[in-house]
Amino acid sequence: MPERKPSVGNYRWVVCALLFFATTVNYIDRQILSLLKEILDQKIGWTNEQFGWVNSAFQFSYGIGLLGFGWFVDRFGTKVGYAVSIAAWSVSAMAHALVGNVSGFISARVALGLGESGNFPSAVKATALWFPKRERAFATSIFNAGTNAGALIAPAIIPWMAFKWGWQSTFIAAGIFGFLWLFLWIPFYDVPDKCKRVSREEYEVIHSDGEDKNANGKVSWLSLLRHRQTWSFIIGKFLTDPVWWFFLIWLPDLFKKTYHLDIKKSWVHLVTIYAIVTVLSIFGGWITGYLAQRGWSVTRARKTGMIAFALCVVPVFFATSFSVWPAVLLIALAGSAHQAWSANLYTTVSDMFPKRAVASVIGIGGMAGSAGGFLFPIYCGKILDKFKAADNEIGAYTHLLHVLAFVYILAFVLHHFCAPRFEQVEMN
Repeated sequence: MPERKPSVGNYRWVVCALLFFATTVNYIDRQILSLLKEILDQKIGWTNEQFGWVNSAFQFSYGIGLLGFGWFVDRFGTKVGYAVSIAAWSVSAMAHALVGNVSGFISARVALGLGESGNFPSAVKATALWFPKRERAFATSIFNAGTNAGALIAPAIIPWMAFKWGWQSTFIAAGIFGFLWLFLWIPFYDVPDKCKRVSREEYEVIHSDGEDKNANGKVSWLSLLRHRQTWSFIIGKFLTDPVWWFFLIWLPDLFKKTYHLDIKKSWVHLVTIYAIVTVLSIFGGWITGYLAQRGWSVTRARKTGMIAFALCVVPVFFATSFSVWPAVLLIALAGSAHQAWSANLYTTVSDMFPKRAVASVIGIGGMAGSAGGFLFPIYCGKILDKFKAADNEIGAYTHLLHVLAFVYILAFVLHHFCAPRFEQVEMN
């Protein structure tokens, strides 16, 4: 263990910033395809269902990769795990520029999904290593806000780049930014026990929850699946992850089909949505930590926040009944609620499981979320093609939003049944 400096430091927030920027790059990569749909519809000539399959290919490989990266990060650590992940997804992003048909895009998306699957197991475990429980929901909401920042930045620059330099340039640029982040990660990140930049006082803050009795040793996936708490995370991810993927994949098309706004005009609405989501989602992560600091139990604070966020999604039921700007606000509220829900859902894993098991549980649950994300885009594509044949694409998006509006309430009930209290799981 390195010698500690006596002064108080806040290096854990530097680590949080690194996680935020990685997640931002990650979600810029993910959103490029949906922003290029209008262009690629003409270049490739695919149907909505084929477009759904291309996106589902990403989700399938992402889910498989989560299992592998969950184990890999627990085995080799967050520094190596994250570095391997971002190097792989940066190369895969660039590979998109070399393809020009449906099968080529499916192959590129499979490779991208495998690479990006290391992001959240690495980030959540790094948060568990660097932050005490009372700060984890807030820290998670900050790095998870990178998903919003990526979705905020992408509509502002991707269409412009595509029209100016060609759609291929957007994927190449995304890969370059991934490698730039890698040059920051390697010299500036390490676990607290090895990091010389952590002061003595900050080290004590990081470990203020007390010694983790289950900090060392191996954990098997089968042993994790025996715990209801693992299933609480699996169910929560399976039901709610598809909602965020719906927003990322289909919002540009929703604005075009419902409000007749092409990407040159709708980017303003997309940026507005994700700007609102970025601010409100961070608040959603902060409020549960604030309640815990005010004396609420971790269980009470988390569950109060999660049911409130679930209820905030319900008004999206009415989005297509209004003109474009009220719809923007309702979608932004739902997106904010999802991200606040997601930040707290991730944090429940580190609330309940020893640090040695966190990345593995995240990987298992993330695979379940990807399974939902795999199935839902295919369903969306079929619904859109069906309603398109009846010349009623507005009705298709109305139907889909009605499905999404109540998913979080169901998820909360099932999650609560599996994990009534967020207490440390005793593992052998």
